[in-house]
Amino acid sequence: MEEWSITELQQKLGSGELTSVQLIQTYLERVNSLDRSGPRLNSVIEVNPDAVEVASQMDAERKAGHLRGALHGIPIFIKDNIDTHDRMQTTSGSLALEGNYSFRDAFIVWKLREAGAVILGKTNLSEWANFRGKPSVSGWSSRGGLTRNPYALDRSACGSSSGSAVVVAANLCAAAIGTETDGSIICPSQSNGIVGMKPTVGLWSRSGIIPISHSQDTAGPMARNVEDVAILLSTLTGVDAKDPATRKQRSARQIAYASQLDKHGLRGARIGVARNMSGANPNILKIFESSIEVIKGCGAQLIDPVDVPNFNKFANTEYLKSMAPDCPCRSLAEIIKFNEQNKLRVMPYFGQERMIAAQMKGTLSSQKYKEAKKKNRQLSRTEGLDKVFRRYKLDAIIVPSGGPVWPIDLVNGDAINWDMESTSPPAVAGYPHITVPAGFIFGLPVGLSFIAKAWKDSTLLQFAYAFEQASRIRKPPRYLNTIEFSTTA
Repeated sequence: MEEWSITELQQKLGSGELTSVQLIQTYLERVNSLDRSGPRLNSVIEVNPDAVEVASQMDAERKAGHLRGALHGIPIFIKDNIDTHDRMQTTSGSLALEGNYSFRDAFIVWKLREAGAVILGKTNLSEWANFRGKPSVSGWSSRGGLTRNPYALDRSACGSSSGSAVVVAANLCAAAIGTETDGSIICPSQSNGIVGMKPTVGLWSRSGIIPISHSQDTAGPMARNVEDVAILLSTLTGVDAKDPATRKQRSARQIAYASQLDKHGLRGARIGVARNMSGANPNILKIFESSIEVIKGCGAQLIDPVDVPNFNKFANTEYLKSMAPDCPCRSLAEIIKFNEQNKLRVMPYFGQERMIAAQMKGTLSSQKYKEAKKKNRQLSRTEGLDKVFRRYKLDAIIVPSGGPVWPIDLVNGDAINWDMESTSPPAVAGYPHITVPAGFIFGLPVGLSFIAKAWKDSTLLQFAYAFEQASRIRKPPRYLNTIEFSTTA
């Protein structure tokens, strides 16, 4: 099946060459052949039993001349920590939350449905979005098992939005939704050769999403190209009364990000090269230098280097109370107890140290929390990114998104060996961050990150799109059992 974009799919749906029902059925066949069998990617935790029925409704509306927008009839997967009011569960990959059928859609799910998207299912993830134990295994959950990287099946898919990245990379859907606290969209996106964006915190609502950090959490779009990311970003943007952070948006109106994309979008831009965040790995730096040359060729002004200060100095939720009555756990304490009582099934590879530590902490109203939050904001914003943007009059900063992913190791957990950093400064600051495919190291994808100040999401999309159109790096996965060292690094 061709890696059709959302725009291409809409053209085929509009011409009658394809129906939404046929599209859904084709993707479901790919799920069965690639995810449930074959290479067994294990990226899908649950398929929506009503997907074909919803697609049929979208086909009927199209035939009647009623089109809801760019996502009408388009299949989208969402991460299993996002509420859906349907016959699918929301468990964050945990057996402790089996039977949690949500009473209402998350705000962004409601926006998806209103736009005519067909929710194809839910994706596997690092259990509790990688907030349970350490060392953890990215892409593994007690409910969903282990998600594998389609470029090399013995390599990590990174996390925590592992499944959302893999369903996109393997073309099991048009696009997907992930969530990020620190790196959970960027890492799996760059490691699986796709585009992923962490928006400004507050651009998308967080209501109906199982939380980790009140100040950093956000959902975000993941797709095979920048235009599809822009379409999703536009569709799901909006002010939600249940999430005060969304009130900071400059306007409640929907911005058509995709229509603003321009292949000359980098011309005249001031781009800072964050050398002190880029590490010393020669293979990563080789790709980074090539990316810099592409950006120069696009007419940008490179300020090289710029050093980002404090980039490596960063040090109970109400959601559980809203769980379905049949759900066995409705507090963090009950989850910890459940995990201990079922540790052979829930904790065969790693424990729950993070949860235990969180249980011992104070509430979000405690003075210690407020002081820590203030200090982190100071380091990441005032004395960090803001300082660099202001000093050099930058529009964005670039840095390698990461390196080639590590082999899966269920005994020792994740073995991240990158001596660089891209995710924490914008994550702690709440600023937008996008990764675009930039190259391969022994066949494993590596991405390039663009980081900007708050609410400059449209600017980042412009830069990422111009780079993507000039470089055209992405290649579909080949589902190799392991990497081929004969492949050109």
